[in-house]
Amino acid sequence: MEKVNVGIIGGGLMGKEAASAFGRWFALNDFPVAVELVAVCDLNEHVLDWYRKVPTVKVLTTNYKELLANSEIDVVYVALPHNLHKEYYIEVLESGKDLLAEKPFGIDLNAALAIEEVAKRLGRFVRCSSEMPFLPGPQRVINEVQSGRLGEIIEVKAGFLHSSDLDRKKPINWKRQNKFCGEIGVMGDLGMHVLHVPLRLGWKPNLVYAQLQKIITERPDGKGGTATCDTWNNATLNTEVEIEGNNVPMTLEMKRIAPGETNTWYIEILGTNGGVKYSTKDTKALWNFSLQNEEQYWQRTDLGFKGLVFPTITGGIFEAGFSDCFMQMLAAYFAERAGKLSGRFGCVTPQEAVASHSLFDAALKSHAVSRVQNITYN
Repeated sequence: MEKVNVGIIGGGLMGKEAASAFGRWFALNDFPVAVELVAVCDLNEHVLDWYRKVPTVKVLTTNYKELLANSEIDVVYVALPHNLHKEYYIEVLESGKDLLAEKPFGIDLNAALAIEEVAKRLGRFVRCSSEMPFLPGPQRVINEVQSGRLGEIIEVKAGFLHSSDLDRKKPINWKRQNKFCGEIGVMGDLGMHVLHVPLRLGWKPNLVYAQLQKIITERPDGKGGTATCDTWNNATLNTEVEIEGNNVPMTLEMKRIAPGETNTWYIEILGTNGGVKYSTKDTKALWNFSLQNEEQYWQRTDLGFKGLVFPTITGGIFEAGFSDCFMQMLAAYFAERAGKLSGRFGCVTPQEAVASHSLFDAALKSHAVSRVQNITYN
């Protein structure tokens, strides 16, 4: 069995989630690759202390160059703010290591294109993070679309909704400042998750009319004062996509201020013969629409664990959660890297990440002039 050693740059929330998944790697049934977390880099020594409980970790450092110089490390997962993506991703690739990147794959379109070019030139294996589509529900949605049972697609809706920013007392952080997260704001934070499934189905929008909102523009700075929030809190992208020769409306929502939503990812696709929809708000529920004897029906199917992309030891009757889909995403990365994805759903490609940036770039232009904008893909 192939053995892969992993290093993490950025040991915060997502780094810990990755460490947890690698610690449960044995839960994957007959997986062809053995993966171990062996090194972690973070500037905060207190963050590194958490990783001392991980038995496979041999290197804990505040200097990422020490991690990149380690010849035992094959793959690096980088979980850093968007303004650091281009610099760190390219340096990882130039060190001879493969990369699992965080979204949005650069602070803007130019950064994403530069990362893609270096990965292609050096022949490194690179994929981008997006977890939610690896749940059983989204996989069933994809299967339903690909089956052709929906008939002619007439409408697509997808989104990712948060509500944590409703709290005006929440201190500012890097995701609420353009210099760190980019002019695209919430689109960079949540947009790749929303676009993963549509892009994988071949649905690249050709037009966009964007409605962007800056709702809460000032927050506590953590030092007794206030700081300016200059990012877009909410984005609604009304797009048009060509599907089998027809121009179809596709609405994409990315919101950090969505009352009633903690962390809700959803997708709904309607066709002339049927429809399908799924939302993480009701994790186990898949909804199918059908016409029978001139009556219209929405049928609920209660989902279990068996619909995950990679089988695990968990019983089929249990429901999947975020830690499960995160682990599935990692499994997809390492299976594809080893050439053993075997037609299963895979992680976001650099080309898909760049396509998302092309849409976000056009959305900024659309909002600036309050008009529909053509989307140019590089």
